Amino acid sequence: MKKYLVLALCLVLCVSLLYCSKKKEETPKTEEIATPGDIVEIASADGRFTTLVTAINAAGLVETLKGEGPLTMLAPTDSAFAKLPPGTVESLLQDVPALKNLLLFHVVPGRVMAADVANLTMAATALGDSVSVMVMPDGRVMIGDATVVIADIPAKNGVIHVIDKVLLPPKK
Repeated sequence: MKKYLVLALCLVLCVSLLYCSKKKEETPKTEEIATPGDIVEIASADGRFTTLVTAINAAGLVETLKGEGPLTMLAPTDSAFAKLPPGTVESLLQDVPALKNLLLFHVVPGRVMAADVANLTMAATALGDSVSVMVMPDGRVMIGDATVVIADIPAKNGVIHVIDKVLLPPKK
């Protein structure tokens, strides 16, 4: 009697496993791949860029940086803005043309990925001026006097590279 009970249980288990595995194969995979937001959405969602987002809004560059692109944003963190002399950020927020120029100096038209840096010595910014690009012997990437601390954050309209200093455009 025990043999029949064990045999019946094994049979039920095998049929169950076959049914489940067959049903799993028949179900199409519908895994969704999350599409990243645009440059402004990503910067706004990340708590490290509140000063940058405030500046983008104040300069009237939201639509530009939400545009089709592709664009490469060299994004200074809040701590990078804090390295500026006292009162600089507040002064820039009151001087929209200077603020806009500063921010456009942080945007490179096109999608420039970390892998592309080995072939660059300069990058033309959206301001019209160029910024130096250098790979250091220790592997760090320098954009002007700023270090890239995080590279290749994908955005639907380009890419973001996080930098540790605010780049200052050349004086004209």
